[in-house]
Amino acid sequence: MSRRIQISAGGVSLPAALADGPTADLLWEALPIRGKASTWGEEIYFAIPLQAGREKGAREEMRVGEIAYWPPGSAFCIFFGPTPASTGEAPRAASPVNPLGQVEGDAALFKAVRGGAEVRLERAP
Repeated sequence: MSRRIQISAGGVSLPAALADGPTADLLWEALPIRGKASTWGEEIYFAIPLQAGREKGAREEMRVGEIAYWPPGSAFCIFFGPTPASTGEAPRAASPVNPLGQVEGDAALFKAVRGGAEVRLERAP
């Protein structure tokens, strides 16, 4: 069964495919979730009501459009371009994150979202 979520932030709304894994399972069970966007370079993140440790596959180097969970801040992250930690064009997390899946569509649309915008994570129909 493929699990898909809808990510809505500001005026942007895109679906994402959720990967298999312990943190992704916790996220799926916790939906829907609302929060306020913070930005860090070309990344949106916000605290979510999950407590999960670092998974075996946690990493800092991300792909454009990947979504992840950042254990130190209990935060959901959307990567769509370079961050202050990047050494090139690829997104890089501040510290290892648990990959959760991939945005379907043009993740660069999230560049229009400003800090403080409402973010909603819901199960996609």
